[in-house]
This record gives sequence, C-alpha cells and structure tokens, in this order.
Amino acid sequence: MHLIIRHKRENLKKCSLTPLQDRKNLTFIRYPFNKPPSLAGYTILTGGAPVLESAEALCLIDATWILADIIDKSLDPYARRRSLPPGFVTAYPRKQTGCFDPLAGLASVEALYVAYHILGFDTTGILDNYYWKQLFLEANSQLLFNK
Repeated sequence: MHLIIRHKRENLKKCSLTPLQDRKNLTFIRYPFNKPPSLAGYTILTGGAPVLESAEALCLIDATWILADIIDKSLDPYARRRSLPPGFVTAYPRKQTGCFDPLAGLASVEALYVAYHILGFDTTGILDNYYWKQLFLEANSQLLFNK
C-alpha cells in the first residue's frame, strides 16, 4: 500500500493523481491532519535526498512546491526519504513558481510513475488519464526504457 498526502488546497480538477483515487494500492490522506500518519515502512519521495533504489511502500506528497515543503517538514524527521534520479523532465506545462528546477519538477503522477518504474512495481494504468502521457514518455524514453 502506498500513501499519498494531499494538501487541502490542491485543486482536484487539475490534480494529476485524481484519476487514481480508486486504486486499491493507494491511500490518500488530507493535510493538514490532526496527527501525522505513522510512516513506519514508508519511503517519502522528496527532493534533495539520496536517490531512490529500493522501497517497499512509497509516501508521495501532492501539493505545490511551497506547500509540499511545509508538509515534508511536518512529517517524522527520521523517516526514510529518497529522491528520483536526475534527468527526468516533466511534460506538464508548469505555471507555478517556487520550483527548484521547473523542467525537473515532475507532476505528481509523473513522479509516481517513475518511482514505480524504478522499484519494479506495476505501472499499468498510472498514466492512462494523464493528458501529457505521450509527451512525458517520449521525453524520458532514454531513462525509462534504454537501460
């Protein structure tokens, strides 16, 4: 089971993860929460951490860059954190500011797909409802499919 922590201000109409809300292997929880969830056994996907190589369960933060940082700081400081390898680029037409690298700042669904791919989890259906699916796969085909 993987965990998605979504900020309450996330626009669900624009959110790339909204089509995945009914997947049985994903649990969505809303931030702010009364009590932070236990992250025992989870690997938090975040920037600036060692590269993701293994994980049994992922925790992905779904929010704008500024809010994602606030959420991350509210979580267990000792929880395992990992980042995606460099080189992946987004296909999402970003208008938001505050991103450390607008091209490398993946949409949540893109980050989830890449993490699943790296970990050998089944990626079937993850990008099915993502408007920029083809552009994303083409832009990252070298990293995803030519190892």
